[in-house]
Amino acid sequence: METGYFHSLFLKKDGTVWATGYNNHGQLGDGTLVDKLTPFQIPGLSGITAIAAGQNHSLFLKNDSTVWSCGWNISGQLGDGTTTQRTSPVQVSGLTGIVAIATGFNHSMFLKKDSTVWMCGNNANGELGIGSSTNKTTPVKIPSLAGIAIIAGGGSHSCFVKANGNTYICGWGSSGQLGNGSTSSKSTPTLISGLTNVIGISGGYEHTLYLKNDGTAWASGYNLEGQLGDGTTINWLNPVQITTLSNVKKVEAGGYHSMFLKNDSTVWTCGNNNYGVLGDGTTANKNTPAKLAGLCMFTGIEENSLNTNITLFPNPSNGVLNMELSSTIGKATIIVTDLLGKQVYTDTLNEGMSSHNLNLEHLNNGVYFLTISIGNKMMTKKVIVQK
Repeated sequence: METGYFHSLFLKKDGTVWATGYNNHGQLGDGTLVDKLTPFQIPGLSGITAIAAGQNHSLFLKNDSTVWSCGWNISGQLGDGTTTQRTSPVQVSGLTGIVAIATGFNHSMFLKKDSTVWMCGNNANGELGIGSSTNKTTPVKIPSLAGIAIIAGGGSHSCFVKANGNTYICGWGSSGQLGNGSTSSKSTPTLISGLTNVIGISGGYEHTLYLKNDGTAWASGYNLEGQLGDGTTINWLNPVQITTLSNVKKVEAGGYHSMFLKNDSTVWTCGNNNYGVLGDGTTANKNTPAKLAGLCMFTGIEENSLNTNITLFPNPSNGVLNMELSSTIGKATIIVTDLLGKQVYTDTLNEGMSSHNLNLEHLNNGVYFLTISIGNKMMTKKVIVQK
């Protein structure tokens, strides 16, 4: 799953992409400017292995290592050599051998298999890392970077982690989001000194989160909403450790809030809580990460530790869901939970069965998680109810 400013993208295991939400610039890729209230399959896209969503544009990485894009293009973020918005996906010019994609608000990032990084789009704050502030409508190589393993975009800044765990950042630095001890913007990637062994990174609008290989989480930048999670509302120009967290395996920065997934599959959140985005049942900001109650065994991705594959159809479902397994398993428990971890349906799969029907007609439209478990092994799939 990927979220833009007001649109959402979903990548299925069959390589298709589904989208919903705001479509004023064609970011949903269906050839129209019509908003969508429920997910639909983007026509013409297949073999997709990764997706990324910017403010009002979308990127799609195919299994042939080419990249396709649609949506707003005022700064050249679609990489097709123009500034014309596209309502259907077009191929990003001149790119091959791409293994990862990422977006900022209005810029796009591409990691090649040779560990070089290529960029296009808005560059007003140096976020393209090429030593200037000139926008680029086709991807250009960042000349000073090599050996990159991870890329991530912030609002108007860009993050790069080398295979050796060193981190470099460029772009807008107004609140310390570059983590280099200053509030100056940088048009070339700058090493964050003293921060080593980084294995994960995520950029918010004006803050950055870092994950180290020892399971500790660190943060820098804008903190007036508590999004850095250090118990203060002080902006930090250098990365500070979030000391109340340990055993973290993923970090995710929103615009002004932060999320952390721990090894025990619990989710912790902090920062701005307008509209209840922290999921704690309130709208009060939090300056230290709080555990989401009832959200258990959540990974944020589909998981399978059972020796079988599952097919759910139709999905989206109108309430009746068919389940087929590629092989039989022992007696298993079936649990369906909503996004807050509340159980909304339970059932049993008897030993020797390879198919089963579930009646979910009592559920409201939305996204749910279906888990089949035997002992400590489980399989989790997303289910969409759309009546």
